[in-house]
Amino acid sequence: MESTQSSKTILVTGGAGFIGCHVVKHLVNKYPSYHIVNFDALTYAGNLENLKDIENMPNYTFVKGDIVKDTDVFDVFKTYGITDVIHLAAESHVDRSIKDPNVFVMTNVIGTINLLNAARYFWNDDYSKHRFHHVSTDEVYGALDMKPENKFTEETPYSPHSPYSAAKASSDHFVKAYHDTYGLNVTISNCSNNYGPNQFPEKLIPLVINNLKTGRKIPVYGKGENVRDWLYVEDHAKAIDVIFHKGRSGETYNVGGKHEMMNIDIVKTLI
Repeated sequence: MESTQSSKTILVTGGAGFIGCHVVKHLVNKYPSYHIVNFDALTYAGNLENLKDIENMPNYTFVKGDIVKDTDVFDVFKTYGITDVIHLAAESHVDRSIKDPNVFVMTNVIGTINLLNAARYFWNDDYSKHRFHHVSTDEVYGALDMKPENKFTEETPYSPHSPYSAAKASSDHFVKAYHDTYGLNVTISNCSNNYGPNQFPEKLIPLVINNLKTGRKIPVYGKGENVRDWLYVEDHAKAIDVIFHKGRSGETYNVGGKHEMMNIDIVKTLI
């Protein structure tokens, strides 16, 4: 499918994933004049069944591709005339990053750089007319606790503690560097833990629910005292929409759910 006539042709990377599918559906339904191109490698976490209700919409296209392959990235930019990017594609599971950090470096760092390079190449007529929005995580800031004075802000120094958060921190720095060095029109959002429909069952809330339903034990690390803030995924999609359209170039925006809980309390609530 060639690019349709629209005011924007937005490349959403990782659009078949958990957060990505909600962002894609939100944009397709809210902005019929936009052409939303869903670019996803369909790894274990990607599922096109999440998008069945919009797959035949005239302003939606799915393209299978891998951000780690620069040829895939340049091809989709050229074929569809991409005007903007909302970048969600990432390896995002801490345990998997501990077992195989190289995969996280390739996807989260090299993949992001490939997208930034394509944006530079295809948008060099006027960077201000295009927006590159990068979706990241609050884990780049380190460990959260329950003390109000220790809440994360956009000025909190980076302190990643896992290969996953280190790779995401690196990608954040590259996005900011391409703004400062080349003048790309970028925004970054750092979100807290998402939950909601279509979440892959390795994550805490669906894992606990699934284990309860099937009579299996619930894994809890240590005493379960790690604190997480919980953000409903559809609220996150709406926040990305606002930042993409109204955020100031070069700025970082934290997106939280204002609902901090220790993991053990989440487990007890679900039980």
